[in-house]
Amino acid sequence: MTFMDSTGINILIAAHRALTQAVGWLRLARPTGAVLRTLLLVGLDTVIDCHETLHQALTN
Repeated sequence: MTFMDSTGINILIAAHRALTQAVGWLRLARPTGAVLRTLLLVGLDTVIDCHETLHQALTN
């Protein structure tokens, strides 16, 4: 994904809530620079873990 707006942010929040209630987790692997900046700007990186690689996301 190369772009994220408020719709994408809301989808991630809803997915995080649903997965947390189901005793699951949501982690992002290698978000692009623009997407990561958006996540940082709105503080979503403090709620959803972001990792540099898929391997890190699956093992941390």
